[in-house]
Amino acid sequence: MENENQTENFDENNNTKNGEALHEQVAVAGLYENWFLEYASYVILERAVPAVEDGLKPVQRRILHALNEMDDGRFNKVANVIGQTMQYHPHGDASINEALVNMGQKDLLFDCQGNWGDIRTGDSAAAARYIEVRLSKFAHEVVFNPQTTEWQLSYDGRKKEPITLPVKFPLLLAQGVEGIAVGLATKIMPHNFCELIEASIDILKNKPIEIFPDFMMGGYVDVTNYNDGQRGGKIRIRAKIEEFDKKTLIIKDIPFSTTTTSLIDSIIKANDAGKIKIKKVIDNTAKDVEIQVQLAPGTSPDVTIDALYAFTDCEISISPNACVIIGDKPHFVGVSEILKVCTHQTVQLLEQELQIRKGELMEKILFSSLEKIFIENRIYRKIEACETFEEVLETVDKGLKPFKKQFYRQIVEEDLLRLLEIRIKRISKYDSFKADELMLRLEEELREVEDNLANIIRYSIDYYKNLLKKYGKGRERKTEIRNFNTISAAVVAAANQKLYVDREGGFIGYGLKKEEYVMDCSDIDDIIIFRKDGHCLVTKIQDKVFVGKDIIYCSVFKKNDDRKVYNLVYFDGKSGISYIKRFKVTAVTRDREYNLTAGNPKSKVLHFTANDNGEAEVISVNLTASCTARVKQFDFDFKTLLIKGRDSMGNVLTKYPVRKITIKSAGVSTLGGLDIWYDPTIGRLNRDEHGKYLGNFEAKDNILVIYNNGQYELTNFELTNRYEPKDIAVLAKFVPENIITAVYLDGGTKQYFVKRFKIETTTVDKKFLFISDEKGSKLQFASIDVYPRIQLSYKKDEKGAVVETEDLNLDELADVRGWKAQGSKLTPYKVQLIKPLASKVVEIETSSDEPEGANAIVVNIPVADKLTPPEEIEFPDTVDSSTGEQLGLF
Repeated sequence: MENENQTENFDENNNTKNGEALHEQVAVAGLYENWFLEYASYVILERAVPAVEDGLKPVQRRILHALNEMDDGRFNKVANVIGQTMQYHPHGDASINEALVNMGQKDLLFDCQGNWGDIRTGDSAAAARYIEVRLSKFAHEVVFNPQTTEWQLSYDGRKKEPITLPVKFPLLLAQGVEGIAVGLATKIMPHNFCELIEASIDILKNKPIEIFPDFMMGGYVDVTNYNDGQRGGKIRIRAKIEEFDKKTLIIKDIPFSTTTTSLIDSIIKANDAGKIKIKKVIDNTAKDVEIQVQLAPGTSPDVTIDALYAFTDCEISISPNACVIIGDKPHFVGVSEILKVCTHQTVQLLEQELQIRKGELMEKILFSSLEKIFIENRIYRKIEACETFEEVLETVDKGLKPFKKQFYRQIVEEDLLRLLEIRIKRISKYDSFKADELMLRLEEELREVEDNLANIIRYSIDYYKNLLKKYGKGRERKTEIRNFNTISAAVVAAANQKLYVDREGGFIGYGLKKEEYVMDCSDIDDIIIFRKDGHCLVTKIQDKVFVGKDIIYCSVFKKNDDRKVYNLVYFDGKSGISYIKRFKVTAVTRDREYNLTAGNPKSKVLHFTANDNGEAEVISVNLTASCTARVKQFDFDFKTLLIKGRDSMGNVLTKYPVRKITIKSAGVSTLGGLDIWYDPTIGRLNRDEHGKYLGNFEAKDNILVIYNNGQYELTNFELTNRYEPKDIAVLAKFVPENIITAVYLDGGTKQYFVKRFKIETTTVDKKFLFISDEKGSKLQFASIDVYPRIQLSYKKDEKGAVVETEDLNLDELADVRGWKAQGSKLTPYKVQLIKPLASKVVEIETSSDEPEGANAIVVNIPVADKLTPPEEIEFPDTVDSSTGEQLGLF
């Protein structure tokens, strides 16, 4: 028995009874699964992802709440703000300090004092004890309202903190946010303050909206694939690079998420890798960003700009991912949808505030009425005979009874107590007239509030307009929206290697320094090789690579180059016939061999040339002396052949054995000139028929560019050239016979002049000033039209109100003179408006022997200019009167 009792006690101590466990056992794997899910939910909801209601993460919300509690109009040490915030945020001071500095650098919710760092250079802020902060006026107006705030207990239960702040502005989209949680992340780009407000107004007006990112650091952004900020979208951001001179580039703005230090490091790294060639990088950043890039001798500025975008942080790509907390769950939505949610929430908050204000006004009117009745009807005197307090209340209530029907609610005991608290001094000095005035003002405000409630959309639109008026100045768009061209890295990469070839051994590469030098190349180039056996292949440049023996030609391969033509004569090993062909190689599979002959054994190449512009040479063919042909030497001109594919067999050159083939004369291009277009959207030339057609260009041709600052320049037609569209008045193919007509304001005399001249200079890539060099001189009109016309509006008398208008043919006002000539005065009167007109219609008489009806040839040359007006002159859009078409750039 004793043993049994001892056993039973032992089982009880081990929480078992009859061998069964008293507590449920849980597998360790299950515990970790539940714990991980709880941790993931906590990180998503409480740390990384913002709430859609106010656009804030918990730490940001707690910082704002702490600052609002501390606010007395003066600056507070950031260290003190951090300490106050730690009452609500249980994660230490480091995270609070980082979030606070980040919010301060966005220059929206805080007024900052001290060194808060610089997002452009990456300099960090000073220690928290040295910098100060307070809420901005904007934050006070749009973020806080204790009457519409929902509260919860802080983590230790000692204080209350807001669940979300009643923000009446799309703060989330204005500031942007980035966070990494467990299993998901969010990345919302900052948007423009003014554009967000304007878009919110459009939402309330039921208009379609489209918003795009804007960054404090400026630069350019391509939002073609923005995808409304959702997953799968992408934006490209570029630094603003200007050509200071032919040897120097200036970087003015840098891309979002980079710093001047990281940008310079990426440029140096690209230079060390041989991708670009620069001499020196100098950081002159002070108030404004300025990074000076000095180019190596013989380096093209245009190509270097493209190379900086291709190989450095001067261009970055960002994939946005708009994820926000809606209803305690993460949702992936577009920025347009976020803005709609914020806008409708603002309407609701404004309506709540109006309802609260309406209640307050009604209560004030009610008590003012009670007070007036209580004093003017001397109800206070009737309580003198009362012996108990209950009797006093009953007497006052009885005195108010005849007036109760005029009140909007029942009179309760609290109202009676407030009346009894009125001091005798106030009763004795009571002014009925002032009381009536006060009630009238309250009733007028109440009617206004009720009207706003009845027209809440109108009231909300006015609210947004007021925000824009008060805080929009200085918050205009900083990042320019553009369409970027696609830069081919192989085209702009610097030639940092040298290509060598061992023709007999069959090796190529940049490591064969003792072999034959071919050309400079880049270490990312592909190389095309042709061999004696009639095979060709394309391979990646390497230190040393075997490509087959008996190499007859190797060079850098340019994909889709439809100007390069190969001329080939080969001997067919089976038939003994020699074939001739012309072909292009525009696209191939790397490291795959292609047979350019008929594919028979013992075939071989007899003649081969590679022609960059489709040249067709004349060859002299010598047959063997022992052959039976009557003519043993003849010439053949390659231009008689059509250009076909590389797989074509070709035409029969001769059936007899060939002794040798020599070039009799070099040929000219059979492809004609290049058709060139200009795309003013991106400021680049192209051959893809995008933009305005400039014409067909031969090798000797140039492009004429007339700039808005009164300079002209001749450039070549390389597709790598860059033109800033906003700086250009005219861009066209240069024809030496063309006459340039210009109207400009002389800064010295303040008079307008018209001049006509031909381009007399031949220097390429050099700008010449053709207007006055006096300060304040401005080009007003420029044209290459044969018969340019403008409409001129002017006042004859400075004090007169009458504006006279006159159509002028500029070709009749000034003679053609040198490009340095001052020109003729346009008018002696005060110019009000200069408006371009369509060119005049000219009838050209033909000779009398022409058939009837042939003497009415109409020449109508459209105005071909883009204007840069002075500040005081407005240039409206113009339409060609004959065609009804909008006049373009040319």
